[in-house]
Amino acid sequence: MAEVTLIEGLRQAMDEELARDDRVFIVGEDVGPRGGVFRATQGLFEKYGAERVIDSPLAELSIIGVGIGAALYGMRPICEIQFADFIHPAFNQIVNEAAKMCYRSNGEWTVPMVIRAPYGGGIGGGLYHSQSVEAFFAHVPGLKVAIPSNPHDAKGLLKSAVRDPNPVMIFEPKKGYRLIRGELPEDEEVLVPFGEAAVTRPGRDLSVFAYGMMHHYCLQAAEMVAQEGIDVEVVDLRSLLPLDRKTVLDSVGKTGKALVVYEDNLTGGFGAEVAAIIADEAFEYLDGPVRRLAGPDVPAMPYSHPLQDWFLPDPEQIADAIRQLAGF
Repeated sequence: MAEVTLIEGLRQAMDEELARDDRVFIVGEDVGPRGGVFRATQGLFEKYGAERVIDSPLAELSIIGVGIGAALYGMRPICEIQFADFIHPAFNQIVNEAAKMCYRSNGEWTVPMVIRAPYGGGIGGGLYHSQSVEAFFAHVPGLKVAIPSNPHDAKGLLKSAVRDPNPVMIFEPKKGYRLIRGELPEDEEVLVPFGEAAVTRPGRDLSVFAYGMMHHYCLQAAEMVAQEGIDVEVVDLRSLLPLDRKTVLDSVGKTGKALVVYEDNLTGGFGAEVAAIIADEAFEYLDGPVRRLAGPDVPAMPYSHPLQDWFLPDPEQIADAIRQLAGF
């Protein structure tokens, strides 16, 4: 086993899939010699050449359009959107073309493409470099949407995405790119299926559900309150669409209390869907209200670091929410 960063897990996945299947190629802004703005593709241009690691114009609509066209002709594109905030010009291509192609063609056409994008705050990026956009796309049948929280899942989800016959979106917590480290096997293939959450910390008193950077913080918060006698179960959703409803409901059935944590705006964030499922299907097991902890309903995460810290849930805030729900 080797300890690597989250972004190294992503790079390993792309390297292995490029080597495994010559239909795979990468396209995006600055992904070539520069290796991407976060260096996710560093070294791949030199290894695989300009025809398989392709620098695109500054036009997200064209990146996704090229990906859809290539996928329809049998290629396996990995399209990088430099920041998730920039994905909106390509929204129509993703939602009305890629997601619906299999349905509208009665299964005759599929779009085996991957869309990668760093999302979320915590790096002082400000207005156009800090948004969480996963709820827009997790609403759309025909897409798969996944968010890794550690190097193992980053690698395994991305490799599974490349091999999937339909479009997959991988949103990556940019604050955790080099902050989050974990072990990866050096001599075996890593694949993580979609639709399977992971219970990363078993507990008996309360269930906390999160993904991405917030899952990392929830584990820290759970250890903090453990010193006070609160035994928290932490569930990493990993896959938002499809969502592992069974693991969510089984966890609440065991603990009787649920806290959902996400860094997007509170209203309409993906955590609201998780809370609704629990309220609808696990009501008989609940010993308290289903609670959400999320970012405030303001237009964007501020650039100012103190205001950014105010916007983002952190381990201390999560621990306080756990205490309140647990009755401590």
